[in-house]
Amino acid sequence: MEPQDLVPTPTPEARQWAMFCHYAAFFWFLVPMIGNVIGPLIVWQLKKDLDPFVNEQGKEALNFQITFSLAMIVCGILAWVVIGFPLMLLVSVSALVLTIIAGIKANAGEAYRYPICWRVVK
Repeated sequence: MEPQDLVPTPTPEARQWAMFCHYAAFFWFLVPMIGNVIGPLIVWQLKKDLDPFVNEQGKEALNFQITFSLAMIVCGILAWVVIGFPLMLLVSVSALVLTIIAGIKANAGEAYRYPICWRVVK
């Protein structure tokens, strides 16, 4: 028996809410600079008790969005020496792609860990 066989598969509802935790970061478009953190935080806080999978993916989404916000602040500071503008573009596109991948994986019931992430929320 494989170790992954012992982990129960998340329910369709849990998978959907885990996906929403990741995709709530698109709240960024309505409230720049803080919407990407507020969106996952709200969804995670409302649904973290539904299933351990939602709790885990909510924390992962929140941690990544905090990391992304800090990276954008650093890029903003570096914009004074011009290098910040291309870095902002690179960080933004990377975050967009990783968020979409995370949402797809979560909806498939697979736990996703962002590759570059400062895990503040444990």
